[in-house]
Amino acid sequence: MGNVDARSALFDLYGDHLPSRGARAPVAALVRMLAPLGITAPAVRTAVSRMARQGWLAAVRLPGGAGYELTPRAVRRLDEAATRIYRHGRLEWDGRWHVVVVERVRERTRRDRLRAALAYLGYAPIDETTWISPRPSVELEALLEVEHVRAERFAASYDGDPRGLAARAWDLDGLAHAYQRWMAAAADLMTPVGPDAPDEAIFAARSMLVHEWRKFLFRDPGLPAELLPGSWPGTAAAQLFDSESARLLPGASRFVDCCLQAGGAGRSAATTQRRRQ
Repeated sequence: MGNVDARSALFDLYGDHLPSRGARAPVAALVRMLAPLGITAPAVRTAVSRMARQGWLAAVRLPGGAGYELTPRAVRRLDEAATRIYRHGRLEWDGRWHVVVVERVRERTRRDRLRAALAYLGYAPIDETTWISPRPSVELEALLEVEHVRAERFAASYDGDPRGLAARAWDLDGLAHAYQRWMAAAADLMTPVGPDAPDEAIFAARSMLVHEWRKFLFRDPGLPAELLPGSWPGTAAAQLFDSESARLLPGASRFVDCCLQAGGAGRSAATTQRRRQ
């Protein structure tokens, strides 16, 4: 598993650990938390400023100093992401497709941005302007509003083989191979992190695990089982992620709580030995 940049690490941190801690943190604490990932203080501050300009974070004064909290837009995005990341089985499907027909966008930059965003929400293109998904996304309206794009929406039945349609719309072979590669890499990452590993190492390992798993948000639309090939490797991958992320959560949480303490008091103890709960 590769390195993680500061902006991605902040999204992971705010989405994974901070929602239960007020969705806010001092900048100094963010710097402490991302240090085990090899991310420098200047990189953290630059990424925080960029995310604030993009509307994901808002400046706030905290007891521990200047900090940032999630904006309502970011809360919606990360709540939706968490639902897809910590998935425990596929949602029921009624056999109908959500069809979105967007107006033509002539500007290439806007068009590419719209396509990437629709793909992230689980839609696949049938042609240049028509997209399908097995279910509507709760973020679709906000996306269309932000991009100033008009669209027609339909619930439709497909008169044909739904598995064949899914296989043509999404690269399921490529996605299956990606899951298999992820499982191999995850096994290598988790092997050195035993029960006596320091909390800092546990946090770093779990952060990398979550970061790499989160990438599937951009590739896996969360298709129902009826549309997937047999022996789908995404199922085994999800089970591995669930078990390993849960195993590492207590140690990672201790490290986060320690970093959030004013001045980082006690950080040294937390990063050199695993405290018993």
